[in-house]
Amino acid sequence: MYESRVVLCVSNAYKQKYYLNPDFDALPQAVKDELKIMCVLFTEDVGGILTLVFEEDGHLSLEVTAEECDGFFDEIGSGLKIGEIQRTKRELMENLELFYKVFFLEEEIED
Repeated sequence: MYESRVVLCVSNAYKQKYYLNPDFDALPQAVKDELKIMCVLFTEDVGGILTLVFEEDGHLSLEVTAEECDGFFDEIGSGLKIGEIQRTKRELMENLELFYKVFFLEEEIED
């Protein structure tokens, strides 16, 4: 079904906006809320733009970008915060990957 990278959600500190890809409307509301809170808090804390994107193999990546002229972007804090999210939200990330693999990549999952 999908053959390239697919954006799950984006939080943009510059435009103060959050975007959830409408292809993921089937996610439970609690998961959508948790994603929004996590992403918006991230960009409020360190700035820049946080993008959660599914790779071709179904792995969920967290990508951070900043505008070139942004003197307030905290690059070190960004790296630390990504590590914190990967540790504290590991179960959420794994479940999102499983959801994507089953419903988007149509993979068979063994028990």
